[in-house]
Order: sequence, then C-alpha cells, then structure tokens
Amino acid sequence: MKKVDGHIHTPFCPHGSMDSFHEYIERAIALDYSQLTFTEHAPLPRGFVDTTPDQDSGMAEDDVPLYFDTLEELKETYKQRITILSGLEVDYIEGFENETADFLNRWGERLDDSILSVHFLHYKNKWACLDFSPDVFKKMIGLYDSADEIYRHYYRTVLKSIEADLGPFKPKRIGHITLVKKFQKLYPASTPFSKEIKAILEAAASSGYELDYNGAGVIKPHCGESYPPEEVIEHARKLGIKTVYGSDAHSAAGIGQGRHAMRL
Repeated sequence: MKKVDGHIHTPFCPHGSMDSFHEYIERAIALDYSQLTFTEHAPLPRGFVDTTPDQDSGMAEDDVPLYFDTLEELKETYKQRITILSGLEVDYIEGFENETADFLNRWGERLDDSILSVHFLHYKNKWACLDFSPDVFKKMIGLYDSADEIYRHYYRTVLKSIEADLGPFKPKRIGHITLVKKFQKLYPASTPFSKEIKAILEAAASSGYELDYNGAGVIKPHCGESYPPEEVIEHARKLGIKTVYGSDAHSAAGIGQGRHAMRL
C-alpha cells in the first residue's frame, strides 16, 4: 500500500510557515511517502468577510495562478521520486454556495484533488471561525448558550456541505469532520452526537465522497485525537467510504503528524 498524505499546506498559506515546497517534499520523501496532495486554503468566497484577526484564512485569489504554476513545475522536478497532486482546501460557507461554485468553475480544471471543509459557522447574524482559538470558542459558547449547540450547528453545517450543489468541480473529500472537537478538553460536549455523525457518514457514502483522516488533532493539546477518531473511521470504512490520511501540515515538520496514533 502506497503511503500518501492528502492534506498539506504550503508557503502560500497566509497563516502558516514560510517553509519552502522543497522542504515539505524532501521531508515527505525521507519519510517514504509516495504521493502528496498540496491543499492550500482557497480564497474565501467573494462577499464573505473573514472574522479572524488578520483575515488570513485563505490565500488571495491573485495568488492562485502562481500556486498552480508552481505545483506544475514541482511535479516535473520530482516526477522520478514522488507523485505530487495539485489541490485546494475549499471552505464551505453556508449561504455562499454560488460564489464557491463560481470559484471552482474558474479553477477546477487545474485541480487533481481537493478537500471541502467547514471552519466558519453563522449564528444569530454573526460569523466565527470555530477552530481559531480557545478564546474564540469560549465567546461562541456565550453566543450559542452551550458547547453542545456549537457542536450541533457544526455537524449540521458539515451535512449541508455534503448536500450542497457546488458544481462539477466540487471537492470529493470532506475535511476533518470532527474539527469542532479541537478544544474538547477545555469545552467538552455532553453527548457524542452519534446520530449527527452517522448522518454525515451516510450522506458521504451515498454521494461517493472520501473522508479526510486528519492527524492534526492528535497533536493539538486540547483535542488529543484524530479528526475523526478511530471509532468513526471504522464506521466509515464499513460503509465503504475511502479514508485518506492528511497531516494538515502547515510546516515541513508537520508531515506525518499524528500517524502514530491512527489506524491506517
């Protein structure tokens, strides 16, 4: 079985490291990977205002052509040593489906692979990036009235992302479906939300989508498990859903993170 990483960020990430593509790739080769997908955060949809302090959740659309051109050069440079795929991590932002589809229609022909993720939630006329920091999550609890309601709204939004019509270039892999648990040791839910997760898995299976099996949560100090955890992965595989390991690396050192604690 070939060793792949399907979720890697790059120097184009405005909130990541400045490690070069070559540093990422050479580390992956040293760790015996045979295939990488670079999945930089796509530009957020036109008209959406990023709520993070530096408004750095996605790359600028002006950078997209250079991003893809750079990946094409790297594919050629490394073709004898490792397979490189061009990808994006696309945010599903409820209410901005048309804008997201327009973006994908502009750039979709250059995609080999991609991920659809939920980071932003809308509630009581306010947006928030749920995984930005413990402080933001705590403020969200004040708005939502409980951690449970954040979890419920997150899983509802992930389900909507699967059901959404984003056109022919919609990503076929759903990102870190339990990302809401990033701060679970600080702000735990009172229930596992098994029914909601089951609905997500069944929708993914019926649509033929893959799951991002994300190692970043393993090393997050307030999470301590993969996104999603092992029991969810086992259920997904029983439904015939393909799971793809993703380091979610934002630096070269992040390649391979979490693998030691995951069932791959």
